[in-house]
Amino acid sequence: MKRRDFIQLSTITGVGLSLSAKSFLSSCASGVKEFHSSEYRTLVFNLLKDWCDGMIKTQIIKPSDPKMHGLLDCPACQTVHARIMDAVYPFFYMAKATGDKKYLEAGILVFEWGENVTRDDGAWTNDLDPKSWDGTTVFGAVALAETLKYHGDLLEESTRERWYKRLEQATEFVYNRFYKVDASNINYGATTIYALNLIGKLLNNTKYISRGKELATQVKSFFTKPNALLFGEIQGKDKKKLSPKGLYGIDLGYNLEESLNNLVLYALEENDEELLQLLKISLDAHLEFILPDGGIDNSFGNRMFKWTYWGSRTSDGMQPAFSFMANHNPALGTATFKNTELLKQCTHNGLLHGGPHYVSHGIQPCVHHTFAHAKPLATLLDHWDNLPKINTLTPLPRAIADGERYFKELDVSLFSKGDWRGTISAYDSVYSPTKDVRQATGASLGILYHNKVGLLCTASTAVYKMLEAYNQQPQPGEDFALTPRIETYVDAIWYNNLFDLEATFTSKDDTNSIEYNAKVQLKSEAFEPVNETASNFDLNYSCSEEKLEITANTKEDINSPTAFVLPIVSPTGEKVMQVSEHEVSIEKPIGTVKITSSSVIKIKDTPKERLFNMVPGVEAVPLIMPFEDKNQVKITVEIV
Repeated sequence: MKRRDFIQLSTITGVGLSLSAKSFLSSCASGVKEFHSSEYRTLVFNLLKDWCDGMIKTQIIKPSDPKMHGLLDCPACQTVHARIMDAVYPFFYMAKATGDKKYLEAGILVFEWGENVTRDDGAWTNDLDPKSWDGTTVFGAVALAETLKYHGDLLEESTRERWYKRLEQATEFVYNRFYKVDASNINYGATTIYALNLIGKLLNNTKYISRGKELATQVKSFFTKPNALLFGEIQGKDKKKLSPKGLYGIDLGYNLEESLNNLVLYALEENDEELLQLLKISLDAHLEFILPDGGIDNSFGNRMFKWTYWGSRTSDGMQPAFSFMANHNPALGTATFKNTELLKQCTHNGLLHGGPHYVSHGIQPCVHHTFAHAKPLATLLDHWDNLPKINTLTPLPRAIADGERYFKELDVSLFSKGDWRGTISAYDSVYSPTKDVRQATGASLGILYHNKVGLLCTASTAVYKMLEAYNQQPQPGEDFALTPRIETYVDAIWYNNLFDLEATFTSKDDTNSIEYNAKVQLKSEAFEPVNETASNFDLNYSCSEEKLEITANTKEDINSPTAFVLPIVSPTGEKVMQVSEHEVSIEKPIGTVKITSSSVIKIKDTPKERLFNMVPGVEAVPLIMPFEDKNQVKITVEIV
């Protein structure tokens, strides 16, 4: 295509839809065409452009070396992120929208680089080893199909025909690889449903469409009752495996940022009313976990080793499902708006960083976050005129909540009183039985948030492990868990309640306060309780409008140094004061956090001013309150 023709074509800005696309989104408009706010569109478009520009800055141009030419050079990881072909779609959208040929050239380069990870069976592998994971082929197939469907006219005819052939090869692999919805983790099955429908119609192949429909029927049995939380995120062949407490494997990060997106797209396209009704219930339940600033509370998710405060590291982003279904519940629109604002706040120099405090701690971003999360923004923009109205007029449920909401499918409770928001988790589903990393459990405080000052406490993994070496960044510095906990060490073995999968709690919600009373044990990573010192503790939380109180006590003899550890989320630069032996204050931009304790408060020495954890990408001030000569520690957190 000549430059002149390319610029002329760009004037349609990539918004024009095929008849089939208009048909599949017709249910969004409820018979009345209503445009959402220009403010949200500006946010989405500018963020996508910023990301595309940032990715281009990392792109290696070296025609003499096909193994490098077109690759996105990750600033953070000493490895190749082989899924860069996924970026073809956002690049092509931006090429048409702006008329700037640099995006077209970048898109062609990232796709053609995929030849380096192409297998004879049609798969793209997740890294350079041809024997590596191949399931991610389905994501590449979706990105290529959407590129060809909406922007294939930007390609020369011969190239376009070759790309269509490559799409057919990849789809044939997906068709054979995901022959049932739980052939792998449920996020792959959910994506395959949409992929086979999309590509089947694009290639006029009824075999793919029929298989997609079969899988859609199967997936309906993977929603919990009563809250329709999608499950099936667990290693092993049995995706319906129950934990000892009878709970399924659920990860909100993957549900929100990948699975629900693809199921919504499919259900709208096919007008699958049964699935749509399930998805409405499911989206409303997942919405409860969106924090007032747009953060995603995945503190308890069993794949939270990839959790960042805004979502999950290598999934797509929550925008499509929440945007397309905002006519069902306008608060879904608020959630996607706020989350997109959070993504922008975590973007620096054109790349999405894996948490709010990467820059303050000097952590480089992984480019995978950017090219994965760029795709759904392109999807929104290509369907913009058919989306329901999206703004922030309807408050998020967690922003206005008062009281407790218990999810029995998770053994997780959300509490709200005044400006306080929190999460208590005793969820016991373990994602990997061989490489368990332990999310928030043991009746621990997974999240503590205050509407005035923001995030105060957050879970991390108990132990940071690279379960997916090509999809995680190495932990910089000391691996120090951020989850509040009781802990002790005996013979250099770490015991704490985060390793207690049998912990239980009860709650009481009255007008003035919410109280939780938990029974926990201090256990090792091997699930063994400590014997040489106190193991059984009562762990109690009391939240009123004025404060949060945490009380830990035991009736057993404490024979080994034992402490309550309370890391307070705080980026480098905030003023920390040891007011007295029993009081520490941390000055936030709007308000001061005051922590008092019946025990001495020690601030752990760190090489930098703060400790940093990759999960969920924040810095914290680690406060340690030893039990000393008493069998109880009582802590109060206030905002003054």
